[in-house]
Amino acid sequence: MPKSYPSSHPTTQPFHSFFHLLPVVFSMAEQNHSPGNELQHRMRAEIPGKKSWHSQAYALGAVSNFMSTFLTFPIYKIVFRQQIHAMAASEAVRQLWHEGPQYFYRGIYPPLLSKTLQGTLLFGTYDSLLCSLSPVGPHTLGHRWAAGLMSGVVEAVALSPFERVQNVLQDGRKQARFPSTFSILKEFNSYGLWGRLSLGYYRGFWPVLARNSLGSALYFSFKDPIQDGLAEQGLPYWVPALVSGSVNGTITCLVLYPLIVLVANMQSHIGWQNMPSLWASAQDVWNTRGRKLLLIYRGGSLVIVRSSVTWGLTTAIHDFLQRKSRSRKELKTD
Repeated sequence: MPKSYPSSHPTTQPFHSFFHLLPVVFSMAEQNHSPGNELQHRMRAEIPGKKSWHSQAYALGAVSNFMSTFLTFPIYKIVFRQQIHAMAASEAVRQLWHEGPQYFYRGIYPPLLSKTLQGTLLFGTYDSLLCSLSPVGPHTLGHRWAAGLMSGVVEAVALSPFERVQNVLQDGRKQARFPSTFSILKEFNSYGLWGRLSLGYYRGFWPVLARNSLGSALYFSFKDPIQDGLAEQGLPYWVPALVSGSVNGTITCLVLYPLIVLVANMQSHIGWQNMPSLWASAQDVWNTRGRKLLLIYRGGSLVIVRSSVTWGLTTAIHDFLQRKSRSRKELKTD
């Protein structure tokens, strides 16, 4: 990475924690008695034939993603400018400051809506698919991977248009031409049917699909095993969920960051002219970064921090809400 983004400091501790927990993760992957699995099994056994627990997963995912997205949006805005312009974090901050505070939260509504829907689909679809694959458990690593992969596919199909509009809004080069969401939608709707999909709302869909499906599979595969392994150490109840989400977010972001950069660059293009293909876009990103992998990761430090914080908060909030819901149900049954 460039000097302004030393790769060793932000990620050393998460990597150490992750690999320290790997034996626990894989030994628990095939087990049936982790705290998280016992909770899911008990709830399904206590209320046979009812879908309230599965339906609740959609609501819990929506609330947790809404809150974490709102809190971390400023970091994302800086990261996006780095991905598009290949600039340092300090330069991206100066650019946003020069544009004025009225533009700092420009583009927040699409991600706020899309991330809320993302949490709804991601957690709800995952829980439903996991129950279909293994109605009474145990949930193996293969079950969690498959359910996470498919939930990521659903998420990509449903939410790619939101991300497309968001990326156009956040590109400072297009503020004069497209001052609002409505102006972007008007542009897309002026195309023919195929153009609306391929050049408009679903521009950059294939890397989005790969990123979301693989990211969801990784997150759900290791979230509960890491959390359960930490819970056995006697830590406060909120710490395992926070650390599990943070470690998962860090590792997933590191692995998939080149796809994140490719998506941002592909979706920043607009109009019929000079619309490069997927391969041409990948070559352009590679060439403009000096054909160096370290330069592809420019902005990666902030992305890692944001992903770690976002998924840590999302997981902790989700776990907190889930515990509260379980407590209310237990009080009603007593």
